Amino acid sequence: MRIYTKYGDTGFTRLYGGDRVSKTHVRVEAYGTMDEVCSLLGQIVAEMGNYDCLADLRNECEEIQQHLFDCGSDLATPRELRPYKQKEADVQWLEERLDRYMHIPPKLEHFIIPGGHKIASSFHMARTMTRRLERRMVAVIEADEAVNPVGLTYINRLSDYFFVIARLVNHRLDVSDTVYKRSAKIFRSKT
Repeated sequence: MRIYTKYGDTGFTRLYGGDRVSKTHVRVEAYGTMDEVCSLLGQIVAEMGNYDCLADLRNECEEIQQHLFDCGSDLATPRELRPYKQKEADVQWLEERLDRYMHIPPKLEHFIIPGGHKIASSFHMARTMTRRLERRMVAVIEADEAVNPVGLTYINRLSDYFFVIARLVNHRLDVSDTVYKRSAKIFRSKT
């Protein structure tokens, strides 16, 4: 088996089921963006290996990489040619973690900008890339192509997860979030 097929030399690729499409096709853009998110997450996982206090988050991120591959597989499958791999249980799994971690760092009183520890900053980068993936998935839908609706919900939650985890990493490593200095207080007391 060779790693190269030469098929892509002309600017085309094949989707699941054999459809020949341009490498700029909305589906290819979507699952290519998924691959970017998954690759960045792999780098983050490697960096977290140096911190025992992040071992649980590292394990979660490895599981998320599996979920992302399911999402990519679904995106590469036009016309629902096979059952979708990503399930509602994946969304619930993320929501459980969001609910668990959301209130551990100090309450947000101002907007924050990406910063703090390098790993937290990388999670902010993953969050923005995940938002791009979400936009790519919506573009597939707007092109009247079928997309696993669970996958779109999952990706929406995943960007929230990355925000929460960025804050949690800063908290666990005793590094302050970077506050947007011209931000008014987000939450005002009701007095």
